[in-house]
Amino acid sequence: MEELTELFEGPTRFTEVLAEREDPLGQARALLDDLPEADRVEALDAHPRIGERELTGHSAREQGSEDDPALTTVLARLNQAYEQRFGFRFVVFVDRRPRAEIVAVLRERLQRERAEELTAACDELVAIALDRWRSR
Repeated sequence: MEELTELFEGPTRFTEVLAEREDPLGQARALLDDLPEADRVEALDAHPRIGERELTGHSAREQGSEDDPALTTVLARLNQAYEQRFGFRFVVFVDRRPRAEIVAVLRERLQRERAEELTAACDELVAIALDRWRSR
């Protein structure tokens, strides 16, 4: 449970159920599809927002330390618009890309339908955890 909490950014119903599974990372994506939407949203909302200033651990390393106030403002505005539109946090596998590149991704994903975006966000959540596990 402790490892999964670290990989997925917090204890959630998703990590609790996942901890009970054999090969949890291999089953993570399928489990997300089986969970009620509220549990999927909880798992996404455990992740820090892109561009937040007070990042720690994995997220701080992955998102880097670009300190462009204008870019930080744009990301904050887009994060807010995303959360208002979809009802859950924007999650993307940054893979050490600059924040400016993520702005374009966020704008594009704001154009999607909610169900499509929920699926994409869950895909990204698992991709992040798998990358973190492999990078250990």
